[in-house]
Amino acid sequence: MRLVNELTKGLWREIPPFRLVLGLCPVLAVTTAAENGMGMGLATTFVLVCSNVLVSLLRKLIPSKVRIASYIVIIASFVVIVELTMQAYVYSLYEALGIFIPLIVVNCIVLGRAEAFASKNNVMLSVADGLGMGLGFTASLTVLGGLRELLGSGSIFGVSVMWSSFEPFGFMLKAPGAFVCLGFLLGIMNIIGAKR
Repeated sequence: MRLVNELTKGLWREIPPFRLVLGLCPVLAVTTAAENGMGMGLATTFVLVCSNVLVSLLRKLIPSKVRIASYIVIIASFVVIVELTMQAYVYSLYEALGIFIPLIVVNCIVLGRAEAFASKNNVMLSVADGLGMGLGFTASLTVLGGLRELLGSGSIFGVSVMWSSFEPFGFMLKAPGAFVCLGFLLGIMNIIGAKR
């Protein structure tokens, strides 16, 4: 039961950008398209799950004075794996995400989960926590990117879905459009949360 709870909490109750309001830098910067949001989310999920596993395995071996530095080294190692893999196999996505791939190292979701959860729990619970938070983060970025792409260019995942006379709102593909969409989605989440 606890395993299921840890897996599902990141999908709604503690969904990182909307409930915990964490990781907003990539949320606002890379979500100009659904594909970018999904790519960034999946990259972060990989780093989150792998770093949670390693932190959980080594939690009793890492001295408390160097734990944060150790966590950053662990996280950075997995970020390098993600960065090189993306560079080799999905170069266009790697270019679109740019500097935000290496910045996963300092993403407060990843470091926060290592410190607050993986360092205090066993491997299975840490995997469930990392996977749940990562998938919630991926869903959030994909939805936000999809909404911005739909309104800003009339397409979803690069496929045109709007009528021929549709006039795109170029504003949605710029930074202020990210804030407007985030605020809109936060409002929807709060309305749904209040009704529950």
